[in-house]
Amino acid sequence: MSQKTSIEQTVINGNSTNKRHELPFRFEYDPDKKSHSILVPVLSIIVALMLCGLFILLNGLNPITVYLKMLQGAFGSSFGISETLVKATPLLLCGLGVAIAYRISIWNIGAEGQFLLGAIGATAITIYFPQLPGVVYIPLMIIVGIVSGALWGLLTAIPRTYFQVNELITSLMLNYVALLLLDYFVFGPWRDPEGFNFPGTPMFVPSQLLATIGGTRLHIGLFFAVIAVFLSAFFTLKTRWGYELRLLGANPTAAKYAGIRINKHILIVMMISGGLAGLGGMVEVSGVAGRLMYGISPGYGYTAIIVAWLAKLNPFAMILSSVFIGGLIVGGYSVQTIGLPSSLSFMLQGAILFCLIGGEMISKYRVKKVYKENS
Repeated sequence: MSQKTSIEQTVINGNSTNKRHELPFRFEYDPDKKSHSILVPVLSIIVALMLCGLFILLNGLNPITVYLKMLQGAFGSSFGISETLVKATPLLLCGLGVAIAYRISIWNIGAEGQFLLGAIGATAITIYFPQLPGVVYIPLMIIVGIVSGALWGLLTAIPRTYFQVNELITSLMLNYVALLLLDYFVFGPWRDPEGFNFPGTPMFVPSQLLATIGGTRLHIGLFFAVIAVFLSAFFTLKTRWGYELRLLGANPTAAKYAGIRINKHILIVMMISGGLAGLGGMVEVSGVAGRLMYGISPGYGYTAIIVAWLAKLNPFAMILSSVFIGGLIVGGYSVQTIGLPSSLSFMLQGAILFCLIGGEMISKYRVKKVYKENS
């Protein structure tokens, strides 16, 4: 009996010890919790700057000096501002494209390939129809660029819709197919015979180029992007179709029982998504490069994912996020004068994305008070 009493006393003492060490609160994961619309992106940027600042310190430089140099390079002069907007234009168009797909939980990672197809399609008009009236070129190149990107997006949507193939895989792999297709044209049949073996097409004639603004490289493609922002906001936020998209993204089961044709929406949304990225390719090749060439995109389609998530898929907020990321890219060039590589901007972009994903996950947790039971 004494042994039994000793065991019972130990259990009682153990339980009382555990109770004494219990926290008065606990963390609970709530997937439906909505995070603050501004707080998470802002904190993500701040934390990313702090983390990258540690690497800058290891290189013997002052992070504040480096960041100020980037800020001055991107926004400290009219040239810097114009170059930032040049970079922001394709980022904004591609960001709008991926955002509309993400609204219905379709993870389009293929904006890079759709961007390249838009550039290829627009260039095809200049190669195969050299005798068209000058006023026809730009409208026709816009249409073909959008259609080319849309059809490339459709190659992801069809397997996803009818065969349940994961769109992450198909859209990502199609990026490499598009890149190889670009290489085939610029190294092969479209290569400029007078280009000293440079992998690119002949230069576009003036009627095939987008008009520039104020003697800078900034072109009217920026206005196309701003118009796309307003159209995207109107159709996704103010129309029945946009309501159906939001419902489909929030609860596919409820959308199905509400009579929404899910497969049709996926096909249409992926075509719009690809078309916007294709328009980005068209304005880049016609407004900046003046020809189709190897390396026409430094990764705009991938960077657009950061643009979309920083803006939390809001079309108007994407204007700010695209300018911010464009400023990072341009600012990355300016730090080369103080001994750092321009790839610093890519490190910052990766850190921002990492912190943004982590911040979104943490924001889903809520603190719940634990009420102690009376003994």
